[in-house]
Amino acid sequence: MTAVARVDRPKTRKGSRIVKAREPLTIENPKKTSFVKAANINQRTAQILKDLYTLKKTESVFYQKKNDIRPFEDVSHLEKLMAKKDTSLFAFGSHNKKRPQNIVLGRTFDRMVSDQFEFGVENYKALDEFKVAKIGIMVKPVLIFAGEAWQQTNEMKRLKNFLIDFFRGEPREYLGVSGLEHAISFTAMGSSTILLRSYKIHLKRSGQKTPRAEVEEIGPRMDLKLRRHKIASDDLFKQALRQPKGLKVKKKKNLEQDDLGTSLGRVHMERQDFGRLQTRKMKGLKKKKGQAASGGGEESGGDAAEAEPMEADEV
Repeated sequence: MTAVARVDRPKTRKGSRIVKAREPLTIENPKKTSFVKAANINQRTAQILKDLYTLKKTESVFYQKKNDIRPFEDVSHLEKLMAKKDTSLFAFGSHNKKRPQNIVLGRTFDRMVSDQFEFGVENYKALDEFKVAKIGIMVKPVLIFAGEAWQQTNEMKRLKNFLIDFFRGEPREYLGVSGLEHAISFTAMGSSTILLRSYKIHLKRSGQKTPRAEVEEIGPRMDLKLRRHKIASDDLFKQALRQPKGLKVKKKKNLEQDDLGTSLGRVHMERQDFGRLQTRKMKGLKKKKGQAASGGGEESGGDAAEAEPMEADEV
């Protein structure tokens, strides 16, 4: 006999609502982030987690309790914490002599950890150390990636994709110029060092329709040293990028989009007969009776002079 897997069904209405809310959706909810502290975390590393949490405050869960977790050895406890709050991204902070000021950033697919990157934080300056005006909440940041190293290896390409997924915020259909207040810059200095900087965008008058933009660093500032990473296989990554059929846009004939999302169309027209082209109705452009019959002559007036045939030169 074939063994049948046991399925635990909810026994209460509240449990049914929770299970229904976790079912796959055509349009998924905005991704949330779990911020978890290790048992051996120090105050400096905890402050790093708090600054990252401030950048994603409206879509994050911060656990005050310390947890004995080692993400690169066993992620079962971490996956349970994320499933409890229905989060798909995580930031884990720890500190020890071998790996001081250690931050692990990662994400899950199908409630299992797929990609995770471990960084050592250097040259750190906290958000409170910048005595400038900060940005408000619910502000979608502009992400800037500088450096050729982002396109050199598969690991760096996957890391860039993850950072976009982690810091992009809630999706918006439209974003006006006045909503551009925050910019996060990632500069790749080789394949192991990433400079993270955060700026506030000030829009100044320029005398033209487009305003002039000035940036001011607001923190946090940190240099991320990539220590370890564990990424999903290419097949699993493609499976995570798969979209439902309802979201796939049907390809229209003679219509395509560029990288910025601008629609470009190709129009096919029949060959035009310029002799039938309608012009302004003016007396000076009308043909006279003699020209209408012969179909030639000048429109400026006067009879067309007959040209005498030229005799060929004798050789």
